[in-house]
Amino acid sequence: SYTGCAAQVFLIFFFLATELSLLTIMCYDRYVSICKPLHYGTLLGSRACAHMAAAAWASGFLYSLLHTANTFSLPLCHGNALGQFFCEIPQILKLSCSKSQVREVGLLAVSACLVFGCFVFIVFSYVQIFRAVLRIPSEQGRHKAFSTCLPHLGVLSLFISTATFAYLKPPNISSPSLDLALSVLYSVVPPALNPLIYSLRNQELKSWLH
Repeated sequence: SYTGCAAQVFLIFFFLATELSLLTIMCYDRYVSICKPLHYGTLLGSRACAHMAAAAWASGFLYSLLHTANTFSLPLCHGNALGQFFCEIPQILKLSCSKSQVREVGLLAVSACLVFGCFVFIVFSYVQIFRAVLRIPSEQGRHKAFSTCLPHLGVLSLFISTATFAYLKPPNISSPSLDLALSVLYSVVPPALNPLIYSLRNQELKSWLH
């Protein structure tokens, strides 16, 4: 139904935006724990973590609300059958009149800029992290520090690359099977791996640093 489709789009963007925010926050967590271990309790105490989590959820809500309202204000001129197992904006745009898509394409371009901003922040943070890790005298210490970063880097790379490609790929290389595979990669796999990212060797790293 139309309402169900709108709800799906809202929830998808809500969770995707929140996921990106949380991955960026986790990058900051890695930076503080490795580069500023003595200030970890101050910079990332329970209150600071609660504020950052609330900001991530609030930004995800506003972002998804904007996308959903804009997308479902477009008139559909090519039927209502989607070539996807859930409602997704690129699939909805295929059903819309071509002249009506400019706003949503512009909004997606702004989204790409925001993603790029998060990416720059993450790259800068990891440059500082790797510089700090390479200064650790023991090989075992370097291995422990690197091992806590690799899961986060892997999931982050998968999430950003597949989501960006899914929404910005040229129409001439689109296909139902490719769209389905990309959707699963950016919407299902990263959230499923979050517990691994957030828990893997965190206590071991903190005990070693302190």
